[in-house]
Amino acid sequence: METKKPENIDEYIGAFPNDVQEILEKIRTTIQKAAPDAKEKISYSMPAFDQNGIVVYFAAFKNHIGLYALPSGHEAFTAELSQYKSGKGSVQFPLNQPIPYELITRIVKFRVKENIEKVKKK
Repeated sequence: METKKPENIDEYIGAFPNDVQEILEKIRTTIQKAAPDAKEKISYSMPAFDQNGIVVYFAAFKNHIGLYALPSGHEAFTAELSQYKSGKGSVQFPLNQPIPYELITRIVKFRVKENIEKVKKK
């Protein structure tokens, strides 16, 4: 069975149960407020925000929300993210715990600034 890939973030979010949709919408709004000039897109079948390059991706799974701020976004917040399961460029926020929206805001702002500085250096 082939799963249809979402064409936009609305389609992506709409494919999940209502309780998860609410969390995804709040994450989306949190990212939009932190990066108002970033453009929404689907990349690697996940919601992504692009401003001078990818700022962050996010995705829902059975038991968690994944946030992908690339290695630098996670390295800069190692202490705050240490309570969550994480990889080199990803972190998992369990669905049965409060989502750290304020931390997501700070990570997104960090990544936007990082992308802008990268462009200035070119």
